[in-house]
Amino acid sequence: MSVKMCLTIAGSDSCGGAGAQADLKTFAAHGCYGASVITSVVAENTSRVISSFNIPVVEIENQIDAVFEDMKIDAVKLGMLPTAEIIEAVAKKLKEYNPPFIVCDPVLEATSGDPLSEPGAVEAYIKYLFPVIDLITPNIPEAEAFTGMKITDIAQMKAAAERIYNLGARAVLVKGGHLNAKHATDILYDGHEASSIKVIKVESQNTHGTGCTLSSAIAANIANGFAIGGAVFSAKDFITEAITNSYSIGSGHSPVNHFYSYWKKNK
Repeated sequence: MSVKMCLTIAGSDSCGGAGAQADLKTFAAHGCYGASVITSVVAENTSRVISSFNIPVVEIENQIDAVFEDMKIDAVKLGMLPTAEIIEAVAKKLKEYNPPFIVCDPVLEATSGDPLSEPGAVEAYIKYLFPVIDLITPNIPEAEAFTGMKITDIAQMKAAAERIYNLGARAVLVKGGHLNAKHATDILYDGHEASSIKVIKVESQNTHGTGCTLSSAIAANIANGFAIGGAVFSAKDFITEAITNSYSIGSGHSPVNHFYSYWKKNK
């Protein structure tokens, strides 16, 4: 029996709802085998980030070597890359191994609002990672950080997606969940046209790890043979259902339910 293989290069979330833990759950929910490279150990719960410890660059490089020398990776998802040095090192390794598809969720802060990246990270993303990755998935605050724009509506999301594309990204998905609107609308831009992906917004506090889950779902869909548009649309459906069928854990933003379809079948 063969299985598609996905790799997450991301931080570790001690409460299990975001980061590499969310990515591995998402890969499994899509029938893929997940490998992981940990970039930072984050002491985090649903309410706050207590501390983070960045893994030394050489150990991150060793983890990447360990995976690629032994496994055929079909898609890579990038999450928390907290320093410019780590971003540069990861970009060089990915350029060396040249996996078929790389999606990057540029984690600049946690759902709680706590920062997860150091000064210089935004510039390093543009310089080192944009030329390597196939899709970047910033939320509105992250898109604002990349472009210097203020984004308050769909038209500005489209303009930001075009600007990020012009900075060197091959494709851009600007996520609109931060807009105060009835619908959650994302904009996918590939250099030719901007597509709107719109669903009814789920009013829920259970949004811990949504960005991680969406991007890793896209990676899994690509590994499973989807084209990029279909991968994004299917991932959007997945995260919407995962929020809708979530449960409450802790006192803050609870995680989504990555295995909602399994739970439904086995009730």
